[in-house]
Amino acid sequence: MKAFVIDSYKSKEGMVLRDVATPKVGDGDVLVEIHATSANLLDAKIRDGVFKPALKYKLPLILGNDLAGVVKAVGSRVTRFKVGDEVYARPDKDRIGTFAEYIAVAEADLALKPKSLTMEEAASVPLVALTAWQVLVERAHLKAGQTAFIQAGSGGVGTIAIQLAKHLGAKVVTTTGTSNVGWVKDLGADRVIDYRTERFETLVSGVDVFLDTQEGKEADKALSVIKPGGKLIGISGPLDARFAEDNDLGLLMKVVGFLMSFNLRRKAKARGVTYDFVFMRAQGEQLGRITDLIDAGAIRPVVDRVFPFEQTPEALAHVEGGRAKGKVVIKVK
Repeated sequence: MKAFVIDSYKSKEGMVLRDVATPKVGDGDVLVEIHATSANLLDAKIRDGVFKPALKYKLPLILGNDLAGVVKAVGSRVTRFKVGDEVYARPDKDRIGTFAEYIAVAEADLALKPKSLTMEEAASVPLVALTAWQVLVERAHLKAGQTAFIQAGSGGVGTIAIQLAKHLGAKVVTTTGTSNVGWVKDLGADRVIDYRTERFETLVSGVDVFLDTQEGKEADKALSVIKPGGKLIGISGPLDARFAEDNDLGLLMKVVGFLMSFNLRRKAKARGVTYDFVFMRAQGEQLGRITDLIDAGAIRPVVDRVFPFEQTPEALAHVEGGRAKGKVVIKVK
């Protein structure tokens, strides 16, 4: 099969298209012919070795963290899927590789593709939707009547998180650039702040859950708008000890995570606020619940642009440019 591979971190060549062996199918695996995938900043960070201390990948490595496709084979213990099923997934962090024609995915990580979506639309969903779910539902326990602040509402996570928070009955505040204010409001946001002309810390207060997508760069401002008992949850850093513990990374990484987030957690505690870092995980059951919301019309994906498979490096570069509205998708088949 053809796949985009990196031979080393921060390689000058970047991703290289080459022929590699089709993955073997374990007893609990499903072999999926990939029809579409999507590019994420996570792929760029993995390529550049940002997560090298925590994610022990064997090189050469196929990047890619989203997929939509068709089941081509199933392992002997697989019971939920059959050949011909249309599926989608975010593979487990230790088994990424969707910038390819095929991938073997654990049965537990898969869900049936929403019937209302094309393959390209479905491929835009798993990573960002699971991130939003695991932040707002699983970690924050967001409830009707509460206020959720979603940073970067026009981004991949933001577009889904806004809709999910509204489905949960929350009031939603978000930030975006001037040209995106109108269509982000159409996603359901109650208050859209133009970060180019407005300062959210002077306009907002009483936030219950603050979803930080900016690596903690505006954490002090975020803490100033969260009410006591509220939660600040980061998805791009700083890491915390819980992340290391949940991912069995050992004592050293636990200490590193503790130190990286120490100042932020100390400031949060002084305000009666908690800080958590969420590194989303593959979860087919949760993705199945997201499928139901999509087919019911509660959530709709936002696709910025679709690239052909041969232009996968260009697709990732487009994401890194920071101007994509929603997700950048790659059509494989």
